[in-house]
Amino acid sequence: MRMIIKTIILLSGYILPFILILIYNPNYIISMIFWTIMGFSIAGIGMSVMHDANHGAYSKSEWVNKLLGNTLTLIGGSVDNWKIQHNLLHHTFTNVVHQDDDISDKFVLRFSPHTEVKWFHKYQYFYAFFFYGLQTIYWVFVKDFLQFNRYVIKGEAKWFTFMKLIFSKIIYLFIILIMPILFFDIPVLYVLTGFLIMHFFAGLVLTVIFQLAHTVEGTTHPLPNEKNEILNDWAIHQMNTTIDFAPKNKLLSWYIGGLNFQVEHHLFPKICHIHHVEISKIVRQTATEFEIPYLINDKFSDALMAHVNALKRFGKQEGAIIN
Repeated sequence: MRMIIKTIILLSGYILPFILILIYNPNYIISMIFWTIMGFSIAGIGMSVMHDANHGAYSKSEWVNKLLGNTLTLIGGSVDNWKIQHNLLHHTFTNVVHQDDDISDKFVLRFSPHTEVKWFHKYQYFYAFFFYGLQTIYWVFVKDFLQFNRYVIKGEAKWFTFMKLIFSKIIYLFIILIMPILFFDIPVLYVLTGFLIMHFFAGLVLTVIFQLAHTVEGTTHPLPNEKNEILNDWAIHQMNTTIDFAPKNKLLSWYIGGLNFQVEHHLFPKICHIHHVEISKIVRQTATEFEIPYLINDKFSDALMAHVNALKRFGKQEGAIIN
């Protein structure tokens, strides 16, 4: 019931403002407020509903997980790509360079100590958050297609999914961009500006929350040996590369789907996030018993600063080749 109520609230936060925009065609300021609410709701849906569902953790019912996993298509993404990138690559090869797509270098951003340093990376702690806001826009128009091509070449996806990808993008863009202009006489400027604002806040929230769990001071970025093996137990690897943050912030935890309990999620990805608080007590006790690091930043502000410090370190890493 807790998950059902959360799903209704977050989906309503995305759908109802859009309906109000279509029906009432409010002035520019009110319209932008509605688009902003939609952006924050997108992030909430992604973290609290879609994420659990596509891990098979939302429900014991496979069809319920599949249905709610497809909320990703409501916000312009591809479920097939996401499952490969996140469930397979990120959760298996957490923080392993060239394997975990989530920490791969992105345009002007560097998230690993094992990639090439560019001269502009020393400023990334300053400009990174702007580019975080572009992530879901990039996802809608570019990233899904690049990932599809890469995964198909690797044999990890099938070509028939390409038609699903194209069809879902067309439907999404028609509803969110074309329909308001053609059928509801919403000014083009309102729609385009609102679309960009919505995705900026969605991208900013989603990317920041992910980075606070992996790209911070304290987590490791292990390299495989000459046999392409990580010489560590998988569970301990997750403990070393993942970090919890703000565990006592109940409102934050509700909104971001318990992703502040990232250690617990990585150890038990098929368990619904509403159980993370109780699981964390067991994980912490077991880590202490076996003298395994249990990484945590007690406050959101601590986690944010740890991420900024990591960006600074990766931007001016000593001994790295700088071009």
